[in-house]
Amino acid sequence: MAAPETPNTAPESASSGAHGASLQPSQGAQTHANPASQQPIITPIRPQAAAQRPTAVPQAPHEDPEESSAEESGEDLTEVALRNAPPWLISALFHTLLMIVLALALLPTMLNNQVDLDATFADSDQLGEQLEFDSPLAGNDDERVDQPVMSVDNLPEVFDPSLAPPLFDPTDVLNGPSSTSDVQAANIGTLLMGRDAGTRKALLKEFGGSATTEAAVQEGLKWLAKNQQKDGSWSLVGPYPDGANAENRNAATAMALLAFQGNGSTTSYGEYQQVVKRGWYYLLKQQNEDGSFYLEGKWGHRFYTHGQATIALCELYGMTRDPALKAEYKEPAEKAIDYCVKSQSSMGGWKYSYKGSSDVSVTGWILMGLQSARMAGLDVPEETLAGITKFLDRVAQKGGSRYPYEPGHEATRVMTAEGLLCRQYLGWKRNNPSLLEGVNWLLEPENELSFTKDRDVYYGYYASQVMHHMEGEAWQKWNRIMCVEVPRAQVQRGPERGSWDPNKPTEDEWAAYGGRLYVTCLSVYMLEIYYRHMPLYSNSFMYLR
Repeated sequence: MAAPETPNTAPESASSGAHGASLQPSQGAQTHANPASQQPIITPIRPQAAAQRPTAVPQAPHEDPEESSAEESGEDLTEVALRNAPPWLISALFHTLLMIVLALALLPTMLNNQVDLDATFADSDQLGEQLEFDSPLAGNDDERVDQPVMSVDNLPEVFDPSLAPPLFDPTDVLNGPSSTSDVQAANIGTLLMGRDAGTRKALLKEFGGSATTEAAVQEGLKWLAKNQQKDGSWSLVGPYPDGANAENRNAATAMALLAFQGNGSTTSYGEYQQVVKRGWYYLLKQQNEDGSFYLEGKWGHRFYTHGQATIALCELYGMTRDPALKAEYKEPAEKAIDYCVKSQSSMGGWKYSYKGSSDVSVTGWILMGLQSARMAGLDVPEETLAGITKFLDRVAQKGGSRYPYEPGHEATRVMTAEGLLCRQYLGWKRNNPSLLEGVNWLLEPENELSFTKDRDVYYGYYASQVMHHMEGEAWQKWNRIMCVEVPRAQVQRGPERGSWDPNKPTEDEWAAYGGRLYVTCLSVYMLEIYYRHMPLYSNSFMYLR
């Protein structure tokens, strides 16, 4: 990432991904699976069971002289049976045959309505050919590729993005940043509901995911599960090759948990339930009395670590449906939020020390933790969010369309992506001119995502979220690169299959600071983007019809 001046002046962010790297989890979690209190939005369609009919108890048969004579004369026994059968039996046989015929006629239709995402893990040379897109959002509409990415005139009006999709009348929501009480009025976990198994499939199809992108996610999760330590933690430095240059188990554990939770697993359900349960058994014991999760690592790791752990913990709280478990997570989550609030600097953001200075990188991670809390219905003071806006206003360049690491520095693509995502969460509308200008700048060829030149997984992680929330042509242009480049760079053979090598095919910006686990986690987050968070500006339920 281009934020730090030199590796020596910013080792702090080392494993946290200097200035936003090594310790970065993915943003606030959206169960964006179903709300904590709801059943899955999408359920398989099943044919209704046929109404039960009264069954007759057959009486002991009496010998019929006509039957005997029929056998002796060679008369067809079927004809005799039909002639002597009671009316109810003939009716039952007729309706049974009719139901079988109808079921066979309906079966192909029912099977065609299912979304099939089963796939084999493809070789990198075949990834592009394997992708299949059925949605206009997928980014494969050749007739529109060369058109301007966006304009202010053709974008619909939207309400406060933090409330999308509300379960109450959206006309009651003010256009500015919502109050915490408004957020709590929305269904808890609404923005996390895309993580439910059935909903994930629908959103993958809607937003241009594929069998290849999802297979890459599953391979990444397998690698992470394999590298979980006996105590439930993960490590930044090993036991795998190409680890980070400094250890921070709390940050590594939070990042790994975010990958599993982003795919729908929690401590109470999901394919990786036991992995997540062991991870949280470890991490919850590491929380300090003041609410902080920082215990080890370089000095600059403190708020990267805490931001990542806060995101993961608030996601877990929002995704958990079991009331007893939910109660266990509420107090630690509130303590983590309280530490964020109390440690905010007078500039309005966060950096490396308690109430110290502010930079865009660390501030973005903390804001994502606070936003995850809001998604889960937890209270976040309005004045804390207002302070972040004040800091972003101070550091912004070119009318708010570009952002540097901190005031006085040159704007970079990675800090601009993170700054614009913060603005989206803090209430900027989709047709905000500064947001549009910044997005268009990120979509210029020199800033596109690449794993062969200027590789920067931290940038890819933040820019992917910005584009996903924008939807439309911005998302199409970004996704057609991301959905091919990211899976293609994944290790596909050998003991590290499923991970992303921080040094190959080219060295990532955060190879030394975050190492293999960091690069792998952020790559998984990118490929979970289709369902990890529901889009901020649209009524998300429209995608689930």
